[in-house]
Amino acid sequence: MMVTDAHDSKQHVTVIEPENRWSVLDWRELLEFRDQSVMGVGWAVIQPVFSMIVFTIVFGRLASVQSDGVPYSVFAFAALIPWTYFANAITDGSNSLISNSALLSKVYFPRIFLPLAAVTAKLIDFAIAMVLLVLMLIWFGIMPDARVFILPYLIFLMMITAAGIGAWLTALAVQYRDVQHATSFLVQLLMYAAPVVYPTSLIPKSYPVLGFDLNMQHLYALNPMVGVIEGFRSGLLGSRPMPWDLIGIGTISALVIAFTGFVYFRKREMHFADVA
Repeated sequence: MMVTDAHDSKQHVTVIEPENRWSVLDWRELLEFRDQSVMGVGWAVIQPVFSMIVFTIVFGRLASVQSDGVPYSVFAFAALIPWTYFANAITDGSNSLISNSALLSKVYFPRIFLPLAAVTAKLIDFAIAMVLLVLMLIWFGIMPDARVFILPYLIFLMMITAAGIGAWLTALAVQYRDVQHATSFLVQLLMYAAPVVYPTSLIPKSYPVLGFDLNMQHLYALNPMVGVIEGFRSGLLGSRPMPWDLIGIGTISALVIAFTGFVYFRKREMHFADVA
């Protein structure tokens, strides 16, 4: 392609060449669009960090919420990392079909790929935030023990919970568009129904109801993120014994949520192109 410069009448030649098939990454292109990459990486850190600062001031200092004997900032951040992943994954997952509605009537592909893509994509942000948490552990002189090896399972549990809820919400959002707006409110509400700003030890183990003593912590653990968050704290901070009972209950609950979510998604899948 020939381009003429009107100022000095010199000719400049632009050569368009095919990409190198053996090149894994185009480093020049990455450098050219570095501003977008930095903002994406920065937001992955800024979101949980700012929440940690606010929670530390409000709940740690003003309300003096217990933090299991560790600094409240790292106590909150260890919970915010899995929670932020979970919240963003289900929010993006619930919008995945609507935001890609043009594809639904033109190209066939397994529709479940869209909400699952949101679940897997958010792992990048999760990994970046985990690096910052490791730096905080070093700063506070906290050394994880062997319990840290449970983290891969907790991450898996976190992912299938997000995938199951995402499947439910995205299938509902195609039919009922108000679900898309209600999801943000639901995520905010669920955060206070999980031990993000407080420990599970504040929930009573025994509570009398109609003459029966109910273990409220076990009922509380029906939210799978309870076991995930408390497991993260135990594995990384060593602040309390590993809550195997909460993780076990959360595992069963997560599998039920995922199974029913995928079944409902599959049942509604044939109608997505008609209503999207």
